[in-house]
Amino acid sequence: MKKILIVDDDPDIREAIAMVLSGTYELQEAGSKVETEKALQSFKPHLVILDVMMESVSTGFDVAREIKKAAAAPKILMLTGVDKEMKMDIKSEAGNADWLPVDDYLEKPLMPKTLIEKVAALLG
Repeated sequence: MKKILIVDDDPDIREAIAMVLSGTYELQEAGSKVETEKALQSFKPHLVILDVMMESVSTGFDVAREIKKAAAAPKILMLTGVDKEMKMDIKSEAGNADWLPVDDYLEKPLMPKTLIEKVAALLG
């Protein structure tokens, strides 16, 4: 069974994502950068669903860059609400190895069907 690490500082978001994906994937949750680092080492996920803004505006970006430095880096699906809130264009930057090394992204609010489709596509 493929493993997914759900990273968001909002426990309600983590719970909602887990409800949508449970039964199909092995899931673990993290609510901070420190929890994420520990989970990456112990859980070894195939995919990380990562919120852009956690403890700070840059935390999600920092975590994504750190994840992709690993030899067997998991794929990253970034969740963002900053496109609208902060007038950033995540879509044009997703995949940029230096700035935003993610494999795909989804805008909040999440639609369950779209989340399932993106996750399935990323995990093959």
